[in-house]
Amino acid sequence: MSKLTHFDEQGQAHMVDVGAKDYTHRIAVTSGHISMEPDTLRLIVQGGHKKGDVLGIARVAGIMAAKKTPDLVPLCHPLALTRIAIDFDIDGDHNRIHCRARVETRGQTGVEMEALCATQVALLTIYDMCKAVDRGMVIGEVQLEEKAGGKSGHWKRGHAD
Repeated sequence: MSKLTHFDEQGQAHMVDVGAKDYTHRIAVTSGHISMEPDTLRLIVQGGHKKGDVLGIARVAGIMAAKKTPDLVPLCHPLALTRIAIDFDIDGDHNRIHCRARVETRGQTGVEMEALCATQVALLTIYDMCKAVDRGMVIGEVQLEEKAGGKSGHWKRGHAD
């Protein structure tokens, strides 16, 4: 196992020096879901929520979260993101909404944290907009699905390189 990179030899937290790394096309894809009552899901899908387009607002919130990641996670580098895409899939069989975020840059460090923040905040926004009708919603399984670029290369959940 590799050592933790956000600590120096004295055990002090620091931002990793990425200055000598190559600029490469970096991609991260993350996923997660929010489970809810069937009536809540129906309200979202039918567009009947009095607060407006729940998924549209959640998509914008996820995009904004990716852009603000270094403000939220102390040791993240500010990055010039070149693409942020948030997609939702309705799972009526399990009363869930699945969220998938894809974040890209051309830079010296990866975008996993930006994609994870995007997924979390998109799902949190759904919760926030619907909590008046369903406080029992559960956000789960937020995880990295795939990353590409940089020295460590390509990684995909469930696949060996």
